[in-house]
Amino acid sequence: MALLVVLALISWQVAVDGPLLELDELARNTVHTVRRALHSTLLNHVGAGLSDLGGPVPAMPVLLLTAAVAAWRELRAGRARWWYPVPVAVLAGVLVPLLIVPSKTWFARPGPFGVPLSSEQLGWYPSGHTATSAIAYGTAVLLLGPTLRQPLRDRLYGLTALLCLGVGAGLVWSDYHWLLDVLASWCLAGVVLWGLLRLRPRLRGGLTPR
Repeated sequence: MALLVVLALISWQVAVDGPLLELDELARNTVHTVRRALHSTLLNHVGAGLSDLGGPVPAMPVLLLTAAVAAWRELRAGRARWWYPVPVAVLAGVLVPLLIVPSKTWFARPGPFGVPLSSEQLGWYPSGHTATSAIAYGTAVLLLGPTLRQPLRDRLYGLTALLCLGVGAGLVWSDYHWLLDVLASWCLAGVVLWGLLRLRPRLRGGLTPR
C-alpha cells in the first residue's frame, strides 16, 4: 500500500508539473556538481554500464535462464508444480512493456536535457530500464531463492537489491533519467514483486508423493 501511495503521489506531481519535481532538479544539479568535482571517466563508464544492465538484454535472458534453473531444481526436489517458474518468468517479462509503455505515452515527460519529445518518442516517465531490471532480476531471485539454502539465498537477495539500486543510480548519474522516474519504477516493481511473493507458496504447490 505504501508503494502504491508513493507511486500515485509521484505520478500526480509529474502529470501536473507539481513542486515535487524540484527534487529532480536538485538531484540533477547535485550530480552535475559531483561529476565536475570528481572528473572521473571511470565513474562515467561505470554509470553507463550499470544503466545498460537494465535493458531487455541482458535482463530478460537472465530471467528466463534463472527460471529454467529454478524449474530444474524444483523438479529434483520433487515438487508437483516444478514447472511454475517458467510461466511466471514469461508473465513478468510481458508485464514490463504492458505497464511501462502506456505510462510513458500517457505522461509524455521530457528527459533531463529538456528536449521536447518527437512524435515517435515515448516519454521518460517512468523509467523502463529501472522497471525492467527490478522486475526481471527480482523475479529471477524470488523464483530461484526457495531452492537455495538460507545463507546463499540471503546473499543472492542482497546482491540483487544492490544491482537494481546500481541500475537506478547509473541512470541518474548518466542523465538518462530524472530521479523521480527511477523512484516511481522501483515502486511499481515493488508492487509486482510483492504480489509474486504472496502468491509463491500457492504457485509452488506441495511435494510429489513418493
